[in-house]
Amino acid sequence: MNHAYEVLLMLDPELPEERQDEIITRSRDLIESRGGTIEKHEPWGRRKLAYEIDHKSDGTYHLLLFSSDPDALDELSRILKITDGVMRHLAVRRPEGKTTSTTTESAAPAEAA
Repeated sequence: MNHAYEVLLMLDPELPEERQDEIITRSRDLIESRGGTIEKHEPWGRRKLAYEIDHKSDGTYHLLLFSSDPDALDELSRILKITDGVMRHLAVRRPEGKTTSTTTESAAPAEAA
C-alpha cells in the first residue's frame, strides 16, 4: 500500500549543479523503480544554517513529494545516508490530503482585539 511522503534534502552547497541533479535523479529513479510516484520536486535553493555542519554555514535544500510503499522510503533513506554530498535528510509521512510546500498559503494570524 502506498503512502504519501516527503523528503527534505540538505546538500553540500559546494557541489556542482550537475552532481545535485544526479542525486535528485537517482532518488526519483529509486522511488519509481519500486512502484512509487513522484508528485513534486521543489528546489528551495541555498539557505543559511542555524549552526555549521562539517564546517559549512550554508546548505542547498530540495523537497521531494512522493507516494510509495514504506520499503521504498527505507531504501531511499539508506542510500541518502551513504551518498557523498548529502549533508542531512529528513523523511516524513504526510497526512492524507496535506502538503508541505513553499507555495501553500498559511492562515493569517488572528488580530489582537
